[in-house]
Amino acid sequence: MSSLYNRDFNLWIQKTVSNLKNKDMGVIDWENLIDEIEGMGKSDRRALRSYLERLIEHLLKLKYWDAERDRCKRGWKIEILEFRSRIERILDDSPSLKNYLTEIYPKAHRLAVARMSILFDLPNEASISEAFALSDNFSDKF
Repeated sequence: MSSLYNRDFNLWIQKTVSNLKNKDMGVIDWENLIDEIEGMGKSDRRALRSYLERLIEHLLKLKYWDAERDRCKRGWKIEILEFRSRIERILDDSPSLKNYLTEIYPKAHRLAVARMSILFDLPNEASISEAFALSDNFSDKF
């Protein structure tokens, strides 16, 4: 069934599900099944990291980019809402990733600050707390 995995992924999934339901363990493509399950977890973590970085970037823009704030703040707030919503959906599906979110926050913050400091001048103390980033607060009065 390993070659089916490479030829027709969707059919491989259907057959694998059928074999699991029928408890036909002898014909299951264990190697690819394990890889796919591990990949699912990695995919959620990658998405969470990406949404978190984008969220922090938009909060930094809203808080520190004075020259563009009046013109762009509505769009930034919409993006902030979207990134928070996507993070929330991932955490609703996988609550154990909340610990991962806390673990990666410092690095995500550092990367977001580095990217935004190229776009506009950020003060040395530029910061967005994890609690604020993940709150429902949309005020541009930090």
